[in-house]
Amino acid sequence: MRKTILSIIGVLLIITSIFFAKSLIASKNKPKPILEKVVKTVFIDTVRNSQIQIEIPGNGSLVAKRRVEIYSEVQGVFKTSNVLFKPGQMYKAGQTLISIDASEYYATVQSAKSNLYNAIAAIMPDLRLDFPEVYQKWQQYLNAFDLSKTAPKLPEITSEKENYFITGRGIVSSYYNLKNLEQRLSKYTIKAPFTGILTEALVTEGTLVRNGQKLGEFIDPSQYEMEVAISKSFASLLKVGEEVRLNNLDKTNFYTGKISRVNGSIDKTTQTITTYIDVKNPKLKEGIYLEANIKGEIVKDAIEIDRNLLLEDNQIFVLAKGMLNTIPVTPVYFSDTKVVLKDVPNGTIILKRPVPGAYVGMLAKPFDANANQ
Repeated sequence: MRKTILSIIGVLLIITSIFFAKSLIASKNKPKPILEKVVKTVFIDTVRNSQIQIEIPGNGSLVAKRRVEIYSEVQGVFKTSNVLFKPGQMYKAGQTLISIDASEYYATVQSAKSNLYNAIAAIMPDLRLDFPEVYQKWQQYLNAFDLSKTAPKLPEITSEKENYFITGRGIVSSYYNLKNLEQRLSKYTIKAPFTGILTEALVTEGTLVRNGQKLGEFIDPSQYEMEVAISKSFASLLKVGEEVRLNNLDKTNFYTGKISRVNGSIDKTTQTITTYIDVKNPKLKEGIYLEANIKGEIVKDAIEIDRNLLLEDNQIFVLAKGMLNTIPVTPVYFSDTKVVLKDVPNGTIILKRPVPGAYVGMLAKPFDANANQ
């Protein structure tokens, strides 16, 4: 029984081996599959060398070109007026911004004015007797003297004797003392130096204003200035009066400015030169952040492409005979997103968009927009 079972198992193994061997032989005779060549579709552009205007980028915030910080030189109570001293309030040139109560000081000025008038009146009899030739002009001065107005200028002294006489009576010193008081009295009223808008108000009506206290800020909203830091390598390209294109961060609004000043020294830390750009536009406000494009030199026989198309070894991909290849180029200017190249022959077909995994010898064909329609 045992021998019979072993014999059957042996026969089965032999039969299985024969079938397995036949299957191996059959598999070797099958034809190998033909691999299809993959041709990558790429976006291309044909080189046409031309003149490229290099633009130097910059950015900064707008600041009013005419700005006044308002300080008090006297002390007193802020008087009420018809126009509220509040941020955003418009004032015309010469209009009163702040009026401080000066009733006490005004009395001091009037007292000094009266003393000068009395001193001149006291010498008039002596002038008539001793200096009849100058009496008339001093009489006319007295007649024109008005206590409610500022003191008029003293008559011109024409002789040495007249000078000694007038000075000896203390009239000249009294006059200049009065003018000093009148000058200080004028500081109790602060007027707008130009037509503008109040951007900051630190006091209100009824506040006790102290000497040296800051009261607010006043700007001219018709003209703004932007400070831009430019690399020192472009210092020779910056020209006063050159037009500058400006735009907001969203690139929805565009403005035109002019270079008004260029700093004469380079920042030692950043190695940049500060440039100031003037811009006028009723839509602009102080503090708006803008981007500037300053015109630089013009590069002849050059092209401009995206920076991500330039390889690390200063080469770019070209399409020739249905496959990708590289050619050397000469970069002359880099911006944030673009690069200006020279030494690219006219008519060369280059890539317009980067191809992931691109290599020299890769099969490629131009994208045909009509083929997808």
